[in-house]
Amino acid sequence: MGVKIVETALRDGHQSLFATRMTTEEVCCALEELDKAGYYALEVWGGATFDACISFLNEDPWERLRMIKKKCKNTKLQMLFRGQNILGYKHYADDVVEKFVQKSIENGIDIIRVFDALNDIRNLKSAVDATKKYHGHCQIALSYTTSPVHTVDYYVNLAKEVEKMGADSLCIKDMAGVILPEDAYELVSKLKASTRLPIELHGHCTGGIAEMAYKRAIEAGVDIIDCALSPLSGGTSQPCTESFQYALQGTKYDPKLNVEMLNKAAEKLTKVKDKYLANGLLNPKALIKNPNILKYQVPGGMLSNLMNQLKQQNAMDKYEEVLNEVPRVRKELGYPPLVTPLSQMVGTQAVMNVISGERYKMVPKEIKEYLHGFYGKSPAPVDENIRKKIIGDDEVITYRPADKIEPQFLALKEKYKDLVKSEEDVLTCALFEAKAVKFLTQRDQKDEIIEVNLYIG
Repeated sequence: MGVKIVETALRDGHQSLFATRMTTEEVCCALEELDKAGYYALEVWGGATFDACISFLNEDPWERLRMIKKKCKNTKLQMLFRGQNILGYKHYADDVVEKFVQKSIENGIDIIRVFDALNDIRNLKSAVDATKKYHGHCQIALSYTTSPVHTVDYYVNLAKEVEKMGADSLCIKDMAGVILPEDAYELVSKLKASTRLPIELHGHCTGGIAEMAYKRAIEAGVDIIDCALSPLSGGTSQPCTESFQYALQGTKYDPKLNVEMLNKAAEKLTKVKDKYLANGLLNPKALIKNPNILKYQVPGGMLSNLMNQLKQQNAMDKYEEVLNEVPRVRKELGYPPLVTPLSQMVGTQAVMNVISGERYKMVPKEIKEYLHGFYGKSPAPVDENIRKKIIGDDEVITYRPADKIEPQFLALKEKYKDLVKSEEDVLTCALFEAKAVKFLTQRDQKDEIIEVNLYIG
């Protein structure tokens, strides 16, 4: 059996390179060819696609999914799902999580990749149970990072737990692109020896080592790799699909993709990429490798956020100091993996510590909530002196954060009964309420204008 490939260009590719700005028309332009190429799955939804559709593109993300499904007759569709955060940035009620999973599957998703930023598996339970209930393929992703607690044994034990939870497959989600080749080999080897689940590797090229890590993972027996078609690969995105097809062709690992179809799809997506290069949304810096992330263990997107924050404060001279502060803050907060939303939180705290001249003099609301336990359990114990300085003797919760969130779906359905036209619309309101109201109001006005024109005509 060859290695299977999941194509990420239509979700993570443009999310990593130019802030998820591809339109539905652009996403659909190469679907016919991609659907005939022989992929294991196409990753097309989730992550920031939902937010970008309603915030910047004035498009309905559910309509995008339905259009993609209509064109894909041969290939499974995959999405990324942030556990109890769904596709948003906070925890939602269990009834909203379940309904979102149900509607995602009804509208065309086959595989749901579920992860939690802290690897707190309590935050995965609702999404996993719902995916199984509605007969989707549930892939659980382990957020990969390095620290004194994030050892190979830590991930092997985590994998055993998620197998018991009912996962159909397992993903090593290296969102920062920091897994070293030999570590990838050891981790995949031990996971294969201790679990029966198919294993997928998701990486980013930011640090310049992803292709080497993929190669060693393949030699260790990884079943699936995430790649992006050439126009949307490399830099802060994934390794290149065509390159892996050529490298593995004729070996026992041959993915057997249809190169002619890949080339035709790449031609179409090159035109899309050129548009974003020309309009400035694709910054050429996103295509440049940055080995510094291997030193500081900071994802590429987080590095650019730190730069922007320091530029706004006219404090670029403090850049190196902030980079050295990030690992200190992360250690004190119990080594959270640097993935959304924790990466933004740790980075902002590091900037505040350096710029204010006194560590933890200023603390964002989200860090206080994290220290109260509202995001879940930290991988390692939090530094008690830091906790005391920030939240004093406040209670720290030990229960699953969503246990105390009241059901939300029916209340939102009632609240917006004059605006929503479907349960999907209610879910859009649940995740991004203010943005959703604005989007749905504009959509209705547009529909009314079309109806009037048809009537007049």
